[in-house]
Amino acid sequence: MNLNATLFFQMIVFFVLGWFTMKFIWPPLTKAIDDRRQKIADGLAAAEKGKADLAQAQARISLIEASAKTENHSRLAEAEKQAALLIDQARREGEAEKARIVAQAQQDAAQEGQRVREALRADVAVLAVKGAEQILRREVDVKAHAELLDQLKTQL
Repeated sequence: MNLNATLFFQMIVFFVLGWFTMKFIWPPLTKAIDDRRQKIADGLAAAEKGKADLAQAQARISLIEASAKTENHSRLAEAEKQAALLIDQARREGEAEKARIVAQAQQDAAQEGQRVREALRADVAVLAVKGAEQILRREVDVKAHAELLDQLKTQL
């Protein structure tokens, strides 16, 4: 075979293959590359938008936290004021209750003292009469006895 004819046929095959590739293979390949390039660009744009949204959300969160802290501080201060008022009121009520209890205890002690005195007077009168009976060894008139007891009670 002839070397020139082989080279000529190889050139023709090369050009046919080039034309076939440019006509049927290259356009879908470039379209796929362009689609992929567009998807990547869209993804990058979405990522940038996401970063911007994240920064904006973090800024809003910071503002909300700051306002919440301020609000919490004001609520805490208000609660402390209310607690102080309630404590003062309880102390005042406690002082009044304490005074009432002390007065009641003093009154009860005075009544108990009076009862003890009365019981002591009665016991002393009985002992005095028994002592007088033993000393005299005679019987005293019941009316006279009652009068003596009453006199002793009034004297004591």
